[in-house]
Amino acid sequence: MIPVNRPALNGNEIKYVNQALEDGWISDGPFLKKFEDEFSKSVNRDYGISVSNGTAALYVALQALEIGPGDEVILPTHTIISCIMAVLNVGATPVLVDMELDTWNMDCELIESKITKKTKALMAVHIFGHPCDMDKIEEIVAKYNLFLIEDAAEMAGQFYREKPCGSFGHISTFSFYANKVITTGEGGMVLTNNPSLAERCKYIRNLCFNNKRRFVHEELGNNFRMTNIQAAIGCAQLEQKTKFVKHKREIGRIYTEILSSSTIIECQKRNTSYSENIYWVFGILISEKINLEAKELMDLLGESGVGTRPFFWPLHKQPALNKMGFFKNESYPVADSFSLRGLYLPSGTGITFDEVRESAEKLMEILRRFS
Repeated sequence: MIPVNRPALNGNEIKYVNQALEDGWISDGPFLKKFEDEFSKSVNRDYGISVSNGTAALYVALQALEIGPGDEVILPTHTIISCIMAVLNVGATPVLVDMELDTWNMDCELIESKITKKTKALMAVHIFGHPCDMDKIEEIVAKYNLFLIEDAAEMAGQFYREKPCGSFGHISTFSFYANKVITTGEGGMVLTNNPSLAERCKYIRNLCFNNKRRFVHEELGNNFRMTNIQAAIGCAQLEQKTKFVKHKREIGRIYTEILSSSTIIECQKRNTSYSENIYWVFGILISEKINLEAKELMDLLGESGVGTRPFFWPLHKQPALNKMGFFKNESYPVADSFSLRGLYLPSGTGITFDEVRESAEKLMEILRRFS
């Protein structure tokens, strides 16, 4: 089976982890400061606050901005459930926006229609490899005086025009899960240029310990700390970021070259006016002209030894959220269609080009049955 993801761990990961173990720094330690400093510098941010995962990063960001009950946060329906969990965990109300056909990101033309007097923040989530239209988003948040949270979980190494993804907004967040461009196994980071926000993020991620009496708490935070061992892996990964991005883009090129002759599927767009796809994953969309859904195609690929994953199930269709009374009678037609017809192929940093070619050729064999 060719896995949908395999991380590349062939740099200094073992060396740095062994160093952390030999020095006895397994929880706190010097690799944490090094990783925070170097990663924040790589995305032109002044402060980086490491956390236990990307979901925690979003929660810390929202809590640091003091978003809570009575506030509304706008976000895309086509994204992982972590985004809305963070909104709900601070007591705010999520407001969803459908996706666009071009980049598969939030449709920026629909955002303003969702803004009310209660809107406090906009969460811009970059999906799969292309950034959101940040010019339009920055224009909207400035016009309505909103907080901007940039969720760049999938975008380490990507740029919007000349600016690194993760450098926009009041706060940005990253995930370092095993399928990300840079991984620490689990892990995440909150980034900002505001020193007060940075200190508040550190405070929240560390149980809101205070300097006067450590075990007396004025607020409730969380234990969202990253370990020194994870940061050691992160430092080694960060050294290879340019190589990883080049590898991802070559994966995208190979898939596009082999699959572009099919009229049954649509591949991710390679370029926009403001970015070149980083191909965090390589997604395909099955044509509506044939009677074939993603689940069936995934099963066929699995039988052929090719691992896949479906697109995100839209937030407005999540059973847990519907049971809570959210999104009744709301319609997001583009995301509805994509959720049934979209899937992505093996595309991790450790996936070889031969595996990519084999995956693409097996997919083409299957598609010919439906031509």
